Amino acid sequence: MIELGKYAGTVLAAYGVSVLLLAGIVWHSVAANARARNDLHRQEGRTNG
Repeated sequence: MIELGKYAGTVLAAYGVSVLLLAGIVWHSVAANARARNDLHRQEGRTNG
């Protein structure tokens, strides 16, 4: 492991925040894709039905 010395807490906290933000972005993208897909299926059902 990398020796971080007195900055270990700050660096690890920054890594943790970064991982949480990236996970949030991925979750938001997946949720938006699911909403768009459902809206598209609903819209196609109205025009074809």
